[in-house]
Amino acid sequence: MSDTQLTVTLSGGDADDARAVVGALEGTFGPPQERPSDTDATVRMATFDGEGEGTGTGGDGHRPLSEPVTITVQGTPEAVRRASDALSRAFTARDEGAAAGDQEQERQLVLES
Repeated sequence: MSDTQLTVTLSGGDADDARAVVGALEGTFGPPQERPSDTDATVRMATFDGEGEGTGTGGDGHRPLSEPVTITVQGTPEAVRRASDALSRAFTARDEGAAAGDQEQERQLVLES
């Protein structure tokens, strides 16, 4: 697993909210390998494979969210830290806890505008 490989799971909000969250992460991780669906799904997912580096800017992340979005980021400790930092810059983020394994970490955040 590369230091920037990251899986993001989002619940709450709509497809535009999911795009705003992914846009905030693109500034750090580059474009995702898999984007959230535009359907009426209750849970959306995006994956960043670490192939491209981001620009360091927030992308679409400064767009207000329609409602709170719960997000789980999973990857290496470095990737999870970078994702948490990027999301905290773009949104009001409340840390809901973390779990650490041998080589991966998972963190849950609630994002609001």
